[in-house]
Amino acid sequence: MFQSFEVTADPSQGVARVARLRETLERAGLDGYLVPRADEHQGEYVAACSERLAWLTGFTGSAGVALILRDKALLFVDGRYTLQASEQADPGTFTIESLVDNPPRDWMVSNLAAGARIGFDPWLHTVGEVRGLEKALAKMDGQLVPSDGNLVDDIWNERPTAPLGQARIQPKEFAGELASQKLERLAEAVRQGGADFTVLTDPSSLAWAFNIRGSDVPHTPLALGFAIVPESGRPLLFLDKRKLDRETEAYLTQLAELMPPSMLDDEVKRLTGNGKRIGLDPVLAADKLRLIAEGEGMETVDLADPARLPRAIKNTTELAGARAAHRRDGAAMARFLSWLDTQAPGTLTEIAVAEKLEACRATTGEETQMPLRDISFDTISGAGPNGAIIHYRVTTRTNRTLGKNELYLVDSGAQYEDGTTDITRTVIIGAPDAEMRDRFTRVLKGMIAISRLRFPQGTRGADIDAFARHALWQAGLDYAHGTGHGVGSYLSVHEGPQRIAKTGTQKLEAGMILSNEPGYYKPGAYGIRLENLIVVEPAIPVAGGEIPMHGFETLTLAPLDRRLVDKALLDEGERAWLDAYHARVLSEIGPMVEEDVRAWLEEATAPLS
Repeated sequence: MFQSFEVTADPSQGVARVARLRETLERAGLDGYLVPRADEHQGEYVAACSERLAWLTGFTGSAGVALILRDKALLFVDGRYTLQASEQADPGTFTIESLVDNPPRDWMVSNLAAGARIGFDPWLHTVGEVRGLEKALAKMDGQLVPSDGNLVDDIWNERPTAPLGQARIQPKEFAGELASQKLERLAEAVRQGGADFTVLTDPSSLAWAFNIRGSDVPHTPLALGFAIVPESGRPLLFLDKRKLDRETEAYLTQLAELMPPSMLDDEVKRLTGNGKRIGLDPVLAADKLRLIAEGEGMETVDLADPARLPRAIKNTTELAGARAAHRRDGAAMARFLSWLDTQAPGTLTEIAVAEKLEACRATTGEETQMPLRDISFDTISGAGPNGAIIHYRVTTRTNRTLGKNELYLVDSGAQYEDGTTDITRTVIIGAPDAEMRDRFTRVLKGMIAISRLRFPQGTRGADIDAFARHALWQAGLDYAHGTGHGVGSYLSVHEGPQRIAKTGTQKLEAGMILSNEPGYYKPGAYGIRLENLIVVEPAIPVAGGEIPMHGFETLTLAPLDRRLVDKALLDEGERAWLDAYHARVLSEIGPMVEEDVRAWLEEATAPLS
């Protein structure tokens, strides 16, 4: 079992826990306290000991922040989690606010009394976040007060211990480049950035730079730690040695000086105390590091994490691994979807279907000698109205039966040693109505538009996001999430800086892997999302054109439910794309599956008549 379906947070405890936190606020002389869904590394997935927001509020989504005041408690979430937050958090305790339209800094300016003192844990907020909060509070003579320790931890009596998952080496046959070469590239980036050293706070950057993988957080193979990379000389790696076997420790000792994480503060003080400049990524680095450096009288330099962009641009070895991983995953999906198609409506639950999908992936991995390491995130298994909750997580409490003539949305992924997958399919259980087919086809048109797109060098994700929404916009519809996120190479399924979204400012470069996942959600009725992973192709000349153009190669190989397609809404080019995609699925996946699955696949990928 890779996924637990038990309820992980108890919203009924919110009243008592908020009351205890307010007592702490009063003793500390604070008017409020910020509780983000974050750890010291600002990662999407956090260890159990860092799930402070879930423990306090009951909300288990991957992004959000609570603001606890003396007489009010607010929970800020984005559009993906509005429904989920309203269902998980106690409505008598928490008011739900938009993290995008009315974030905490704006809400505080409009609602707090002048001179308010708001506490925060500087390990859990980035340098950039703190700048924004301080600027906002200054408008009403407020003050942002760093706490010594975390106030939630002070009242969390049964808080889990820090993880000690085992780390291991990611061999060059999958990484494609030696760690020593990567570290040289990072040192050069530190020099070019005008710093003497930088602190890598993102465990994904550690994993990529040192060619290691770990098991400290759910579903993402990360070893939690930090690294100091100087512009010259030997790096320092802050990693608990209890996570390392003899071989991995010997390997890492050749690359860096190993130190316990508890020594990070002292080493930053020592280095900045010598007059050296520290480079910190304002988007990723904890504000605590800035406070340490400035406490020694030193200024910091804004320096983007030097591993982030090269990690996003996959080398030829990583791309070959991604293609192989998606073929195996496609075989697993074919087995799963063919099985699902034979089950009678009303006989399966969301949990049973998710467990079957995990079993299909595990079996496929074993057969190909490339075992499934983990799922890449908790499977979103949403039947009927649960599918309208964008990041729905099924539990034993919410588990629903897949009913007749309902839509079923399943968003899932896998972690293989050679690649990370993420795929969403929406299928009909029974027969669709006209509205379902219309909405599904408009979402499909958005996916196809991105898949077929050609774009020049320098194009950003924000520049192409509208292509995925156009068919929905024509009908007065939209969706409240980005169109695509970056994906790692046996790393995080949500990787920056690349994304396709209204706020996607990173230029799309050859080798970047992204998702392509438009959707539509009708609250209380159903949800539709279709997702393939795509990789940016190198720019090539276009016949008759004047400049080379990038395009996308589709990695994901699984059929789209043709029963939900309204052919009249597709133009000739869109129908041709869908037929060609399905022909490719059959050609590449058909030889990998059993005879009965292949027979189903032939029917599922037949050309549109």
